[in-house]
Amino acid sequence: MTPHARLSAAMEVLDDILARRRPAADSLKDWGLSHRFAGSKDRAGIATIVYDALRRRASAAWILGQAPGEETGRALVLGMLALQRSMSVEEIASLANGERFAPAPLSDDERARLARPDLSDAPPHVQGDYPEWIHDELAGVFGEDVAAEARALAERAPLDIRVNTLLVTREEAQNALAFLSPIETPHSPLGLRIALGDDGRGPALQAEPEFKKGWFEIQDEGSQLAALLAHPGGKAQVVDLCAGAGGKTLALAALMDNAGQIYATDADARRLAPIHDRLARSGARNVQIRSPRGKADAVEDLDARADLVLVDAPCTGTGTWRRNPDAKWRLRPGSLEQRLAEQERVLDRAARLVKPGGRIVYVTCSVLPAENDGAIAGLLSRTDGFAPVPAGDLLAAAGLEALAPHVRTTRFGLQMSPLRTGVDGFYVAALARAG
Repeated sequence: MTPHARLSAAMEVLDDILARRRPAADSLKDWGLSHRFAGSKDRAGIATIVYDALRRRASAAWILGQAPGEETGRALVLGMLALQRSMSVEEIASLANGERFAPAPLSDDERARLARPDLSDAPPHVQGDYPEWIHDELAGVFGEDVAAEARALAERAPLDIRVNTLLVTREEAQNALAFLSPIETPHSPLGLRIALGDDGRGPALQAEPEFKKGWFEIQDEGSQLAALLAHPGGKAQVVDLCAGAGGKTLALAALMDNAGQIYATDADARRLAPIHDRLARSGARNVQIRSPRGKADAVEDLDARADLVLVDAPCTGTGTWRRNPDAKWRLRPGSLEQRLAEQERVLDRAARLVKPGGRIVYVTCSVLPAENDGAIAGLLSRTDGFAPVPAGDLLAAAGLEALAPHVRTTRFGLQMSPLRTGVDGFYVAALARAG
């Protein structure tokens, strides 16, 4: 397919997403099934255009004069080319020229608007490309920086890996992957960062021999930092209450150097499915998987016995908008309320697991205060005997004092963000139970 044809295809996919309010991945899959002549590179190229257009949905529509709810796939693609890829109006016109399989030529109005893609008079939610209804929540944590922080959340995410120190050192992994030119992550002592291609995609790391041998896992630096801040201690009894696929479980196992014991569980047993193969590759021997059976509590026998309970809580995922740009446009107030209720339940369960003198470490990949400080405040109001651990103490215990200027300290924890920290939007807080 020609670049012109890919643009036309992306506009078609976006029109489907906008009309049916469905995930981008579903629309892209359906398009591929009905256009089997398109090769893998074509499908990847179309997906890149679609996701980049969704990153700039509000601002692209703004400069093309389209109101919320009236956007078209054409406007999002054309606006994205001007805003995200800094293409001139003539460069855009050379692609949208009406030739075979190309988008229709630019109208006079489109030409005039694309020649001056100015957002200086746009409201913050347009400058930052996020839904207007969530502005107050974002401004609650970012203040006057809300538009800049949100713009950073609309950029492409880097590709990070966590070196498995149970098997190799970071230097050994870096040398083995030298052909990919990995560099050390700025903040995590466990990470390497690999450059993306021009299309925003990285290499197929899961096909590399080093991955199959368990030398590394694909994990954002922010997630690595969250595990480091949990600071489990070598002989600790740890419950990973929302273990999911096991990313932080594996990180904790390596930090504990296979000492102590980690009990990995999740309310949804299906989310635990990938952890088994990952554990087998990793060489971790201090992890016990507790899959729930029916309504039975898989960790009931551990009540008041855990030194550390890690709560990697279910959340809206607003901190991962760089990786899931269509998710922010499908977010609704009702989904936030659902997540808040889930967070309340899991924190209450964590409180019963912690022994006197133990800690809860609460983590979200969210930048919304209601899910972060708000959730901690709720637990403190419901449960006696817990006190927040100051963010400075968290950083010092993990040996991450140098991270302090790159995070926002909140009432009960710390907030990472793409603009300040260069990572996904992770929140971390710790509560200590009186001894």
